[in-house]
Amino acid sequence: MAAFANLPPFPDDIPTHPLLVVDYDLLLKKDQPEIDKLWKAATELGFCLKNHGVDEEVNQMFEMGAETMSLPLDEKMKYEQGDEGMSFGYKAAGANATDEKGTLDTVEFINVAKDDALAWPGKVHRDYPPTVNARMESTVRPFVEKSLAVNYTLLAVLGERLGLPAGALERQHTREEPSGSEARCIKNPPRPGGISEERAAIGAHTDFGSLSFLHNRLGGLQVMVPGTNEWQYVRPIPGHAICNLGDAMTIFSGGLLRSNLHRVVPPPKEQGYYERWSLVFFTRPGHSAILRPLSDESPIIAEAVAKLPSGKYDTGTTSKEWFARRIKNQRIKNRTGPETWRASRGTEHQPSAY
Repeated sequence: MAAFANLPPFPDDIPTHPLLVVDYDLLLKKDQPEIDKLWKAATELGFCLKNHGVDEEVNQMFEMGAETMSLPLDEKMKYEQGDEGMSFGYKAAGANATDEKGTLDTVEFINVAKDDALAWPGKVHRDYPPTVNARMESTVRPFVEKSLAVNYTLLAVLGERLGLPAGALERQHTREEPSGSEARCIKNPPRPGGISEERAAIGAHTDFGSLSFLHNRLGGLQVMVPGTNEWQYVRPIPGHAICNLGDAMTIFSGGLLRSNLHRVVPPPKEQGYYERWSLVFFTRPGHSAILRPLSDESPIIAEAVAKLPSGKYDTGTTSKEWFARRIKNQRIKNRTGPETWRASRGTEHQPSAY
């Protein structure tokens, strides 16, 4: 897999939308202008995070992903995630639908549960390919630990700005409770020439959980610019992670925080001739967390909820149920018709959430 320096640069003549760049070092120092910038990004379109200190672990995780994807398919399929709503494990290309028509996806990836990485050599959820096990202690667990530290810092800063008691958001995401939190290494085949806008549009989604910590080496990520129907690329910057908020943060905050709509399309121009690799750590609430506004703990959230239709963000489900529903209904083997795809959706089908 080519490193950043060996890949063609992102073209200069492609429209891009610059995300706000937040300095993690300044957040740790409780720098108020940087906190203000984070808040603006979290209520609008996500952000790039610099000085996060995870670059070496990211490089090693890409190596683990390449080693895993190079295994024979029949070996990888021994660790397939299955059709019952579990995300952890291997997902082959074509296992998921990407729209109401049942169009098949093209990506393969390996998901490693936060719980399994932290419990190693114990097991919480499942077994993994030997290429993952060989790097669990040296690569996967350090990446998970550092990613959690970054995301817990972001949760603490956002929780304070939401008027929540100290630790309130973190308690929804404890290390100890099993959750859907996971590291995912993704491989997408080269797609020179791109794809049609109609085909690209099917990939639009919001993330399932709370925070996504994303590392890309090629273009392909696009965001819907607020106030428009226009999609624009996000230019990948070496050493910068892209951070998105997910549905759970929109729900916990009573709509104050934005689970932004995004999609992944083939990299533009010369970049489209290369495999596209990406790495994400998803922080998701503990399985028992009820997805509802935390209005009883924050007057700021209570005020926001009072302006909404009654019960708008009262999902009545646990995080585990919310997550399993979305995973299960993406699987092509579970498809009965367009309604299956619709059942896999979250706040992206609630425009007023934005």
